[in-house]
Amino acid sequence: MTTPRRSARRLVRRWWPVALAVPLGAAAGAGYAVVSHPSYAASAYVLVVPQNPGEAAIATNFAQAYGRLAGQPQVLTVAAAETGHTRARLESLVHGTTSPDAPMIEITGTGTRPQEAAQTADAVARSLVSFANASSKDTDVRLVTLAPAAEPDRPTTPSAKLDVAVGGAAGLLVGALVMMTRRRVEAAAPTAAREAPESAETPAVAATPTAPRPRTEEPPAAERAEQTAQTAKAEKGTKAEKVGKPGAAEEPPAKEKAATGSGR
Repeated sequence: MTTPRRSARRLVRRWWPVALAVPLGAAAGAGYAVVSHPSYAASAYVLVVPQNPGEAAIATNFAQAYGRLAGQPQVLTVAAAETGHTRARLESLVHGTTSPDAPMIEITGTGTRPQEAAQTADAVARSLVSFANASSKDTDVRLVTLAPAAEPDRPTTPSAKLDVAVGGAAGLLVGALVMMTRRRVEAAAPTAAREAPESAETPAVAATPTAPRPRTEEPPAAERAEQTAQTAKAEKGTKAEKVGKPGAAEEPPAKEKAATGSGR
């Protein structure tokens, strides 16, 4: 086999988890983009106008404040009655965005249809303008609708390109993890093979159980009597032999010796 083929086979054996996981992840992302429900977004723009000329900074500050109020119950209650959504549902569909250097508020509404997204954004924008202009004498600023929301041409989510890219990245991560795990297993296999013969050469010494020593059985009563009789006969014979030997007479006690000496 030529060297390029060997290199190719080596690369395939090493990188096949990544090569398999990336296309599968991209296919999963594309499938999600196909089966998921589309979501549309539309934006309406509200401008803060100062009552006195030359107070653009004040108008910008009020734009920041009213931008935060776009998602509050004071504004959403009126818009919810107009759109037919509950206030909690409308709160999840609308958010306001402001600019730090322009007295303008962007109100973005979302929905499952383009018309729903545009109607939601316009309803919240009108409610915010009405709420702010009720206190214009105190704030010296007025809110006007700069541009109503336009119906979007395409959904914002799902995005086929983004979902495919996310799926491919997830597949790359999973494949890399699988490849690292395989390398660790392959690196640990030779070590285990080297340690196995060493452990096999040293057999385990099994602990030999110590059997209890058997108790000596006592002889029957007749045998014990016979043994006792034989022992007694042996002792009598030994005494008789000692008496029959010359010079084996027993010496008199010490008191008899003393009496004999005094009589002399």
